Amino acid sequence: MARTFKRQRQTHPISELNVTNLIDVAFTLLIIFMIATPLIQQEQTIPVNLPGESKREQQKPPSDTTFVAISIDRSGNYYYGSERMSLPEISRQLMAEAAKSKQPVIRIRADLTLQWQQVVRVMDEVKRHNLTKITFDTEAN
Repeated sequence: MARTFKRQRQTHPISELNVTNLIDVAFTLLIIFMIATPLIQQEQTIPVNLPGESKREQQKPPSDTTFVAISIDRSGNYYYGSERMSLPEISRQLMAEAAKSKQPVIRIRADLTLQWQQVVRVMDEVKRHNLTKITFDTEAN
């Protein structure tokens, strides 16, 4: 009474594709973009007529760089990110940024029609808090 235990080979191909992992990745990317898009668009909503720039090669910042936008509109109103603030309030925000271990890059977005003195006031506040990374936003010609 010997018995042979042979396993039957599966001869038909598997026609199902497991897409669970692909769906997880797609939803993760969707969530990341849903969070990142409003943050990028917030500072773009302040109407500022930016000065033009020359057509030369731009340097790309490192991927871990954080940016803080300070905008000055045509009327001389100051904005920290998308929130309207006075210059002393912006100074307090800059003090908090200076206390962080990694300095952010301060993006100054000033309207083309402004007097330079208003931009210099912002630069003085940035300098007073020992923040050394400053950039000015311009429009491409």
